[in-house]
Amino acid sequence: MSHDGWRGVPRHVAIIMDGNGRWARQQGKPRQAGHKAGAESVRAVIEESVTAGIEVLTLFAFSSENWSRPEKEVSFLMDLFLRALTREVKLLQEQGIRFRVIGNRSNLSSKLVDTIVAAEKRTAGNSGMVLQLAVSYGGRWDIVQAAQKTARLVADGQLSADDIDENSFSQQLSFSDLPEVDLFIRTGGELRISNFILWQAAYAEFYFSDTLWPDFSADSLRLALNDYANRERRFGRTSEQLGVKNAKA
Repeated sequence: MSHDGWRGVPRHVAIIMDGNGRWARQQGKPRQAGHKAGAESVRAVIEESVTAGIEVLTLFAFSSENWSRPEKEVSFLMDLFLRALTREVKLLQEQGIRFRVIGNRSNLSSKLVDTIVAAEKRTAGNSGMVLQLAVSYGGRWDIVQAAQKTARLVADGQLSADDIDENSFSQQLSFSDLPEVDLFIRTGGELRISNFILWQAAYAEFYFSDTLWPDFSADSLRLALNDYANRERRFGRTSEQLGVKNAKA
């Protein structure tokens, strides 16, 4: 477990992009309009993240539970994702961004899966920021699929039950090759984590914003980053052990 980036700029930022529907309702528009407006915020946050020097940006685009939303809205969101990915992959490539999707792909259309795979392959060699979209993703799903993989390793004789520890188990989770989450942002005023990256955010700093996602701008992200920079992250240790002056009690 790496604790690099415990001060200054977070290495890994994860965001729950909440508030599209409420934004649309306040504007007297259909929910689809909120999702379209939210897509513009995604672009602004990606650009600001690159400028800030963030290594990994993970965006919660569609949860495991979101499949229970009205079929018309789900269909719209999947189509919006497909069109946005088709349109933006060239720009991601030009900016040197490595694109990845985490989540259960079995529920996605073959066309969307093919588009995702093509975008991942096209940007795989890039050395800039990693942009991860969590689609059909849930933190509990992630832990369960890691448990299944671990059980198979034991059944195949590649691992003994006594050898299972946090490190070996975490290797089976999504994005195990990337830094754990440093800063966890949720927009829209809700104060919960909604089954997002449960394991990987064990030591994340949480930042809750009342701003609805379509109104979340580059300036909004900078406010969150400034707040993070003033946090004291101890990871179970004391301020004195970290050599922090004017240590908190």
